[in-house]
Amino acid sequence: MRTVGIIVEYNPFHNGHLYHLQQSLKITKSDAVVAVMSGQFLQRGEPALLNKWTRTEMALRGGCDVVIELPVAYSTQAAEWFAYGAAALLDATGVVDALCFGSEAGDIAPLRRVARLLAHEPSSFGPLMADELRTGRSYPAAYSGAVRRFMAEAGDEEAAAFPFEQPNNTLGLHYLLALERLGSAIEPFSLRREKAGYAQTSITDAQIASATAIRKLVAESLAPEGAAPFVPPSTMELLLRDHAIGRARGSWEHYAAPLFHKLVSESAEALGRYHEMSEGLEHRIKNALPELESLAFEPLLERLKTKRYTRTKLQRALLSILLGHDKELLSPDRLRTGVQYIRVLGCSPRGRELLKRMRKSAKLPVLQSAARAAKEYPYLALDVQATSIYALGWPDAAPRDLFRDYYEKPISIE
Repeated sequence: MRTVGIIVEYNPFHNGHLYHLQQSLKITKSDAVVAVMSGQFLQRGEPALLNKWTRTEMALRGGCDVVIELPVAYSTQAAEWFAYGAAALLDATGVVDALCFGSEAGDIAPLRRVARLLAHEPSSFGPLMADELRTGRSYPAAYSGAVRRFMAEAGDEEAAAFPFEQPNNTLGLHYLLALERLGSAIEPFSLRREKAGYAQTSITDAQIASATAIRKLVAESLAPEGAAPFVPPSTMELLLRDHAIGRARGSWEHYAAPLFHKLVSESAEALGRYHEMSEGLEHRIKNALPELESLAFEPLLERLKTKRYTRTKLQRALLSILLGHDKELLSPDRLRTGVQYIRVLGCSPRGRELLKRMRKSAKLPVLQSAARAAKEYPYLALDVQATSIYALGWPDAAPRDLFRDYYEKPISIE
């Protein structure tokens, strides 16, 4: 059974995701899909619209066969470590033959050439990166500029002109870098992203819209029915179900109270020990608090933003504070060791056959429960904690909601 791996957030699963999934099977000539999916909090430092079990069910009903959780230690990171954690999980399953990711360019050849040259961090790249950062650009923009200059010096003009700064192209490059660094046998493929950009908020097609636009539509209408043309019927059913019980609340504002509690109760020195806190950001936060007119998330973000401190950078930093992620636990050395387990969130009938193979071929323990393993694996403990904090954003959360990781079995569909 040839198997393709995909790396997803599904926030929520929509028609564009369905197209990507179906085309991934087609272009890689695969029979099954293993998805590595972010949990309760996502790569841009945001809470998911729907919890990870609902999104797992969406994925399975959309055609995925096995859904594996990308730990929050990786799912809330910048592109390099997000990609590394996800690729390492796919490689560790021992059953994934190909990786198919979406990109704005759809052309994988320049990305592969760059990945082969940069995978082991040549000494000439560091000075280029430092030079770009000195201009005051954000890290992603500086990285793209350094890559262009590096490839131009290597004589690869096509790669030097490649639009690395586009978000899916950036992620694609980091997936390839991760596969190179892992020495993985997984074969990579790329599919051009069509009709809606990654963060496009406007809707310009009758059936395809970005997840960002769909979430905006749901939030502005205060009802999910408007999303119906852009999502499969199964997604609509689950979105309506969770919305009806107050479980579709993917906004930072629902976490403002616990966040501000930490911001005002901890010293600048204590804030500085959290992951993503750098360049005196802790002092900037402390100085901004008395100047706010309301204790809401958006005014705080607007007060903190600069050319260097982008919205995404700030969201990740504030999320690290909310989740209590310290720098040591999420240091590059710790992240580089990779995930120590494979957490299964759900499977289809074909997926159950894959899991049987995986238990024999996987390089890591395959977990279907967090009840006992959280004490053994620090990153799994962070996921359990993330679920508890995520549930605090619900209007009537019960203790069982906070500790659902201990009770919930993998989602199974027939």
